[in-house]
Amino acid sequence: MLTVKARAVDGPDKAFREAEIIRRDLDAQDVLIEIKFAGICHSDIHTAHGEWGPVNYPLVPGHEIAGIVTEVGAEVTKYKVGDRVGVGCMVDSCGECVNCQKGEEQYCLNGNVPTYAGVDKYGEPTQGGYSTHIVVTEDFVVQIPDGIELDAAAPLLCAGITTYSPLNHWGAGPGKKVAVVGMGGLGHVAVKIAAAMGADVTVLSQSLSKKEDGLEFGAKDYYATSDPETFEKLAGNFDLIINTVSAKIDIDAYFSLLSLDGTLVNVGAPPEPLEVNVFSLIGHRRSFAGSMIGGIRETQEMLNFCAEHSIVPKIEVISADQIDEAYERVLASDVKYRFVIDTSTI
Repeated sequence: MLTVKARAVDGPDKAFREAEIIRRDLDAQDVLIEIKFAGICHSDIHTAHGEWGPVNYPLVPGHEIAGIVTEVGAEVTKYKVGDRVGVGCMVDSCGECVNCQKGEEQYCLNGNVPTYAGVDKYGEPTQGGYSTHIVVTEDFVVQIPDGIELDAAAPLLCAGITTYSPLNHWGAGPGKKVAVVGMGGLGHVAVKIAAAMGADVTVLSQSLSKKEDGLEFGAKDYYATSDPETFEKLAGNFDLIINTVSAKIDIDAYFSLLSLDGTLVNVGAPPEPLEVNVFSLIGHRRSFAGSMIGGIRETQEMLNFCAEHSIVPKIEVISADQIDEAYERVLASDVKYRFVIDTSTI
């Protein structure tokens, strides 16, 4: 077993501290990855603060992992030492259920194994990417294309696939009007991907403070949701709305923006329930859907797509000593647009 450095939190109101954790010995199909960068996702904050249910502390978050393979198991065929790789939100699944067989491991009927705050097949708690190394079975590792730098690649392992998957599934492309709600870590990536797919993209944000960025990222229009006239002007306008906001919003107001047969997909995950008036849906055969991440195959597809279209998130690289400050800034919407930890500082 390998003892590695990490940053852990001991409770919902505790600060991050230096820690050491154990990574397992390599099984035949495992790879050891030296983590170079780890993105900070809003999910990390929800989990660290205990907002999504009980947490087995101490917790090492982080499921946006980019690094280098330093050792491989005896039967590994997909990767070799020196490869640039990534690990996202899950590190295992049953591999046998109908969803896993379809390449949709994120919806494993027996439950996938999350990268942190989960329990692996050995009965041990999983710990994430705020650390220097991780051991993962090769089937849950993806190749990072040479055209994407490792620091910028890290957020794609969650923010990238979380937005690519619904845009891909619901057919964002030429002739489709797509709205992105929120211009944060998820939203700004969604804008870039949807625009690269050929969709007509509009940003719906609380204010116009990030309008210049939104248009630069590929949006054709940008509206403030704090202005009631926005909802009147855009009523019935969109084929697809991607809601990236992890807070409670007036979801019925956004349903009014959907066209006939339009769909609103929630990828943000607020801790409190959203209230839905069914009449907001049935009047124009609208749909309300949810989407998590993508499977491993689709995650690799997303990375290749981003490399082909020169899509990278806008990041701010921080040291491990700045994690608590970064959390506070994310909650205050004071980041453009994703924090990434330089794990050499752990």
